[in-house]
Amino acid sequence: MSKAPSTFQTVSTPAVLVDLDIAQRNIDHFQAYADAHGLKVRPHIKTHKLPAVAEMQLRAGAIGVTCQKVSEAEAMVAASAEIRDVLITYNILGAEKLAHLAALARKVTLSVVADNETVIDGLSAAFAQEAQPLRVLVECNTGADRCGVPTPEAAATLAQRIAKAEGLVFGGLMTYPPANDAAAVESFMTRAKAFIEAAGITVAVITSGGTPSMMDAAKAPVTTEYRPGTYVYNDRSLVTRGVCTWDDCALTVLATVVSVPAANRAIIDAGSKALTSDLLGLSGYGHVLNRDDIAIDQLSEEHGRLVSDGPINLKVGDRLRIVPNHACVVTNLVDAVNIIENGEISAIWPVAARGRIV
Repeated sequence: MSKAPSTFQTVSTPAVLVDLDIAQRNIDHFQAYADAHGLKVRPHIKTHKLPAVAEMQLRAGAIGVTCQKVSEAEAMVAASAEIRDVLITYNILGAEKLAHLAALARKVTLSVVADNETVIDGLSAAFAQEAQPLRVLVECNTGADRCGVPTPEAAATLAQRIAKAEGLVFGGLMTYPPANDAAAVESFMTRAKAFIEAAGITVAVITSGGTPSMMDAAKAPVTTEYRPGTYVYNDRSLVTRGVCTWDDCALTVLATVVSVPAANRAIIDAGSKALTSDLLGLSGYGHVLNRDDIAIDQLSEEHGRLVSDGPINLKVGDRLRIVPNHACVVTNLVDAVNIIENGEISAIWPVAARGRIV
């Protein structure tokens, strides 16, 4: 981390800004909800990829962090003495990754997930000679139709395989659920838990996640742990869903108007390399704060096109703050973010886990 002498008018654009005061408020908001409902919080660091923000989450009450890739977890653990309990929610395959996983497990309390026998067999082979067994959770498809075993019965079968595998211990159940369907999580996990316990195996953890539904997490009381990610920053997709407001968006992209070629059109220096081309079902590529009349209707790599039904009322050199459609992707686009505290840019933080995709 380094001090940043820049201001909103002097920082080079496009620049990613992170308001720590808003992020802290977002962290505290969900932590209070989780505490009130007896839920443990294990935030997903994919959104910020910043050790210091993970530490904010831990100090607020989180029990550990979630990572998506082995290299991402390595980067976070290496950068912070406070990150010592990690869940990696991804099927891990390949000798090199497994070797890195075993080395990581010697440093921290580590858990992973699996939804098939091939992954379990690979994990077992990698940990058979390790001093401590690896905790493995069964990933369950409760309706989001990404990874995960399809039925509670299949979850029980895989749990038994993990329990019998050398070098492994069954850790519980994990899901990335469909939005706004806590009932599906409750039904699937309750049945899976019963089947597994009938086989004499303890289900210590049932972990769910997803920012869009986080304030309904308690509607699936079988869940013991929740893994929100985007909540720390929020973004346009979540505002559109009614999950938060523009005032809750901690991450923005600062852009400069570089051309005004028509009365109703302007070009900014933030394209797909700064704002992401993710649409997430939306129209346009971000929201210009305090200018509801403007749409960002096109992106190329280095240009963003702004249009308005009437006069756009912008001039070359104007600066705009934009809430991106998807904050998580934007974090991975830049080497560093500009930190805002008390309304001013106070520091530049390198994005420690940027580009960690293996």
